[in-house]
Amino acid sequence: MENLKLVLPTLDMEKEALSYRQEYIDYGETYIHGSAGLMKEEDYKLWVEKITYARTEKMPEGLVNASTYFAVVGDRIVGTIQIRYRLNEFLLNYGGHIGYGVRPSERRKGYATEMLSQALEICRNLGLECVLITCDKDNIGSARTVMKNGGILENEIPREDGGITQRYWITLK
Repeated sequence: MENLKLVLPTLDMEKEALSYRQEYIDYGETYIHGSAGLMKEEDYKLWVEKITYARTEKMPEGLVNASTYFAVVGDRIVGTIQIRYRLNEFLLNYGGHIGYGVRPSERRKGYATEMLSQALEICRNLGLECVLITCDKDNIGSARTVMKNGGILENEIPREDGGITQRYWITLK
């Protein structure tokens, strides 16, 4: 897979990160999965500080520690992926251990499958034995990505917005 790497965001990646975010906006999307709020954060430096804090410090009640990565090919950010170290009630039902998004112009190229594969290796190194990944029932591409990485559908949970969240577990060996 074209040397895709997961890297921790740094301040010197700001120009590319803002370009990545702008592409979602240009495509009419309002959320970047697995980005820890990159879409809403006005100040890139502040966003990097927040995700660094989430990796290293004790989180306030109700929040969980997490690592957020850029998926890069060369110098181009093709996706974001976040690994949550444990589950709270919301994540157990709707968010899972891992969330990810792929740049709109780079979708359907296999990047999500490779990103998830690399993230699962990080989860193994963190000592996680099984990982929950969720997706919208109508997101067939994401469901396929999870299943390609060993995901087994446990159940589906209706949401207040009328959608359905599918919950997949991946056992790590």
